[in-house]
Amino acid sequence: MDLSNIGDLIGGIGLFLLGMQLMTSGLKRAAGHSLRKALEAATRSRFRGLISGAAITALVQSSTAVTVATIGFVNAGLLNLGQSIAVIYGCNIGSTMTGWLVATIGFNFNISAFALPMIGIGMIMRLIGGEKRYAHLGTTLTGFGLFFVGLSFLKDTFSGLENSIPFEAISQTSYGLALFVLAGFILTVLIQSSGAAMAITLSLAASGAIPLATAGALVIGANLGTTSTAALSAIGATSNAKRIACAHVFFNLITGAAGLLLLISLSSIINGSNLTRYFDLVILLALFHTLFNVAGVLIMWPLTNPMVAFLEKRFRRGDEDLAKPRYLDNNILETPALATEAMARELSRVGQMAITLAKQALSSEVSDSAHIRSQALIVNQLIVEVGKFSQKLGQQPLSEEIAQILPSSMRVARYFNEIARLSSLIVEYSERFHQISDSNTQKDIYELKKVTNSMLDAANIDNDSYTSSDDSRKLLHQLEKKYQNIKLHVLDAMIAGRLSPDEGTDLLDSLSHVHRLGQQAEKSARYWSSLTPIEHRSPLIDKKTDRESDRKADKTDSSDNIAPPQEASSQEKAANAKEPLAVN
Repeated sequence: MDLSNIGDLIGGIGLFLLGMQLMTSGLKRAAGHSLRKALEAATRSRFRGLISGAAITALVQSSTAVTVATIGFVNAGLLNLGQSIAVIYGCNIGSTMTGWLVATIGFNFNISAFALPMIGIGMIMRLIGGEKRYAHLGTTLTGFGLFFVGLSFLKDTFSGLENSIPFEAISQTSYGLALFVLAGFILTVLIQSSGAAMAITLSLAASGAIPLATAGALVIGANLGTTSTAALSAIGATSNAKRIACAHVFFNLITGAAGLLLLISLSSIINGSNLTRYFDLVILLALFHTLFNVAGVLIMWPLTNPMVAFLEKRFRRGDEDLAKPRYLDNNILETPALATEAMARELSRVGQMAITLAKQALSSEVSDSAHIRSQALIVNQLIVEVGKFSQKLGQQPLSEEIAQILPSSMRVARYFNEIARLSSLIVEYSERFHQISDSNTQKDIYELKKVTNSMLDAANIDNDSYTSSDDSRKLLHQLEKKYQNIKLHVLDAMIAGRLSPDEGTDLLDSLSHVHRLGQQAEKSARYWSSLTPIEHRSPLIDKKTDRESDRKADKTDSSDNIAPPQEASSQEKAANAKEPLAVN
């Protein structure tokens, strides 16, 4: 192989990979929410998960994309671990479609007769289509054409290669097949695409450079090589992502070992027969690839429950660290719809932590102040992580809807952060509350705390069942009325001498924090619905009502010498989607 052939090889692989990338991107965008709905079908049973994984992977030609989406669904609580593993099994079967495309079309037609026109037509559709569905189909068509142009380069490059490298002699040694399995593994690791490794293997076989058994070993190695992608994606990922990656590795290792044993036992028969006289060698390899993965599913299916039980006990240390995000995973950033769901899930968790912290602060003793301050710091750290994730997500190509969700998520995160901060301040006043001798004032404090507690309960966000903020809005009206009354009573008590000036001033400060705590909880509940996609969103509250409520809350805040939150301009909202959250 001279330098010219090496250049053709590199260029062919590059065109092939570019074609697959364009095909995957175009099909994902053209399908829109259809792929999401297809994956949601996996929630009904493991068998449906298997079918969904196979069908979606065959369609988008990317098992990695489906695996990342599956991780996102698990993190969002839409799939359990057993269902997600079934989807991964299906991905391995669906990935065999690349081999069938190469075997049935790639080597049986004149590439220039149909691939080049496909590229031209596809680019015309892309240029005139804007963001319409047929424009994305044009991207797919262009990728399809480049796929086969790259394949043509590979086939031509490998012609006559058997005269330079004695593949058949190597395969007949005792370690020959294992060596080719290793070669297939390394090839897949280097180019990070089992589809491209499969195409190279089929091109070698089509050109007559390698015998059938050797090609089968390369196919097994390519299958094993996909575990590297899963392992790399699990580094620094969530516990769920690590469990799914481990399941992927287990599946490929066990089925790879079974396939290699089968191939070794049949290699002498395969190499000694004249199968190529009766069958197309490339078709046989595509069939072997499919049967090999189906056999792997049959082997692993009864072992799935024990494997799930084993994996669920692993990677718990990260989840036990409250200050570490549980649902944010960088692997799903390229799928913004799933990334926003994961962010909402994390914010739901943070919100429940903040609400719990606030309720503890309202009922706690001074001795609990250290614990509450430490928990408030954890909430702060989590919100910083949400801000960083939002910044990374903002750098992705986003739809208009998701671009609007990001500033709203930061707004809700700010409310949670303020709830945690106020909780750490309120607990400092616990002893002073108990030292107030005026019985009427004590009663007022109790009633204000009671209304605020009810507000916190109404605003507590459970991502699976929370639907409306109507209750919290009604309680806000009660809170405002109660707060204004208690301020008047405290001032009267100071004038009448029932409270000293110091007691009255401290009490007004503490009551201001309690009042603002309820306000922030109501706002977080009111804006929560804007964090979900429109098709899953409950009816939004009338914007005029929103503005009036904010105006009243801001006036009350200013009367307590607390600066009200400023409404962001449209430019600031866009900037918020690109910048991490500033935390007090």
